[in-house]
Formats: sequence, structure tokens, C-alpha cells
Amino acid sequence: MSVKTIARIIGSLVAIAAVVSLYFLDQRQFPGSANDRIWWVIGIAAASALFMFLITPYITVVPYHWMRNTSASDLLAAVIGLIVGLIISVLLAFPLSNLPANLGRILPFVGAVLFGFLGVALAIQRKNDITHLFQTGFFTRRASREREREREEERDKERTKEREKANTVQPPASTQILLDTSAIIDGRIADISQTGFITGTLIVPRFVLNELQHIADSADTMRRNRGRRGLEMLNRLQKDATVPIKIIDANVEGIDEVDSKLVKLAQTMHSPIITNDFNLNRVAELQGVKVLNVNELANAVKPVLLPGEDIYIKIMQDGKELGQGVGYLDDGTMIVVEGGRQYMGMTIEVTVTRVLQTVAGRMIFAHPKQQGGGIGSLAAPPPQSSSSKQKQY
Repeated sequence: MSVKTIARIIGSLVAIAAVVSLYFLDQRQFPGSANDRIWWVIGIAAASALFMFLITPYITVVPYHWMRNTSASDLLAAVIGLIVGLIISVLLAFPLSNLPANLGRILPFVGAVLFGFLGVALAIQRKNDITHLFQTGFFTRRASREREREREEERDKERTKEREKANTVQPPASTQILLDTSAIIDGRIADISQTGFITGTLIVPRFVLNELQHIADSADTMRRNRGRRGLEMLNRLQKDATVPIKIIDANVEGIDEVDSKLVKLAQTMHSPIITNDFNLNRVAELQGVKVLNVNELANAVKPVLLPGEDIYIKIMQDGKELGQGVGYLDDGTMIVVEGGRQYMGMTIEVTVTRVLQTVAGRMIFAHPKQQGGGIGSLAAPPPQSSSSKQKQY
């Protein structure tokens, strides 16, 4: 049973009790004989009970909840409005009480209820104006003194801040750099961050982390190993205190592809992207996003080989063209040796003919310097004199 229902029942019982009590106190107020008076009491008690059953919640429960949930400012405004409304009703009660018959007794009560209600409603609606009236009418001098004191405090704070700025060198603003999935899986970003060349905070969006987890859970063994390597690299970056790393929950609505989300987020945050993905590199540059390509950095720090230089290289596999052999430098640079297939598994001296630079890396073309047998795979290349131009890798 709800609180309102209980209030209705109690109100009805109180109304019946009041009518019965009035009957026993003064039966002369009810017209007719004794039997007629009983019927009058029953009728009036029933009507009063019905009336109180309808209005009791609105004069008990509803006001109680309103006073409990409303703010102190609303309560203060309601009290002020009620007082003003009752004062007006009292002033009007004098002329209204001179009206003939029952109008002189009923209208003053109706006026008190009406003006009390209007006073409360208007005061709550215009509480801001009432507050402003009190502040400007009675607290003007005090408010002006407080404002003057606040201005003095603000001026003192500004002077203190200026002195601190003058005595303290401000550190540069932290730069936020977004990490791509390919750069995390590649792993070289962890080594680069330890060198101190990256300044700022590395940001990993939540959707990039989800993609890494999806790759780590792949059924393909190679993809699963790549995903796990990426998660290990993230763990390594978090433990490394050289460059802070932060995972954010930012998302881009309306875009499903991870690369597109990353580019859009970089545009919103005005942050560069670290990646070694060729396609993402081109798309980001076309949209005006700065890209820090790990492959370009690796190519920039590789040793420079010029056409005509001699180096020693071990032929590891066949090339794409007939007779070609392929070897690799220690940094992973591919060297294509024309006619090098016959030296498979051997370390030979070659002469660089041309160097091809691409975004994916550097490719070097060469031809064997010696036409006879090469140096065995376990043999070391001959020592070089100080005047020799040969380079050994």
C-alpha cells in the first residue's frame, strides 16, 4: 500500500471523526428531529470523507516531498511569498468581511488561500530576482568590499605568478604521438624510445589495442605470433620510463577501419602518427597528417654505399631474375648480385653498381668483382690496408 493511499484513508477517518464529534458536542447545529439529525450526520460525514479522500495527499504527502527535495533557496522564497500573500489577504479581509450574508465569512478565507498560493508560486518562480533585490538593496556595500578584496587577491596572485615565471624556466609542452599497430608489432619503436630521440607521450588508442588482441587470438600461427609480439612490445614500452605511454578510450564514430580511425583521430588531436605501413603513410600525408615512418628512420641511419664501392657479401638465395643471387647486410639491406647465383652459400667481393631508395627500404645492386671461385662461407675476407677503399659488412 502506497503512502498516498494511507494518507487518504487517515484523512477520511479524521473527517468522519470530526463530524461525529461535532454532532455529540452540539446537536443543535443539525436541523430536524433526532432521526433526521442522524441522517444529516451520516451524509455530511460521507461527503467529508470523500472530500478528504481526494485532497489529503495534496495537503500532506505532496508538500512533504516537495519540502524534502527542494533546495533551501526555494523554501526561503516560498516562505517570503506566503508571508506577502497572507499580508495582502489580511488587508483585503477588512472590506470583504463587510459583504452581506455568508460572503463576508467565506471570501476572506478564500482570499487568504488564493493569495497565499499565488505568493508562494510567484516567489519560487522569481527567486533569482528576489535574491538580486536583497543583494543590491541590503548588501551592496558589503559586496563591493568583497569584490575589491577579491580583486586585490587576484592582483597579488598574478604578481606572484609573474615572479615565478621569471624565476622558473617553463618546460616544453608535451607532444602526443599516436602509435600504429604495425609500428608496435615491428618492435623497433621500443629501441628508438630508449635512445631519447622521441620526446612527448606515446598514445595507443583503444581500437589499436583491440586490433592487437584480435591478431594475437588469430588461428593463423604467424599472425598470432605477430600479435603476441606487439603486446610484448607494449608491455616493454610501459615498463620503460624514458618515454611515457598512455592508452586512451577515444573512438571515431561512423568509421570501421582502424587505419582510417587513426588518421581521423590524429587530425582531431593534431598529433603525428608513428607507423611503418606504406599505405597508411600515403593516406595520412594526403590528409595533412604528419607521419613518423620507422622505415624511413632506419634508412636514414644506414651506412651510405655509393656506386663503385667494393664490399664482401654472402650469397644467401636466388634472385627474381635468371642468374641473380641475393645477400643481406647486417642491417637487413638487400643486395642483388648480377650473376651471383653460381656463388650460392659463398662470401664474395662485389662492386656496387647502383642504389635504389624506396619508402620500404634501400635496395643495392652489384656484380661480382672476381670471376673465379669465391671465398668459402666459413672463411673470413682478407684484411684490408688503410689505403683500400673496400668496405666489409
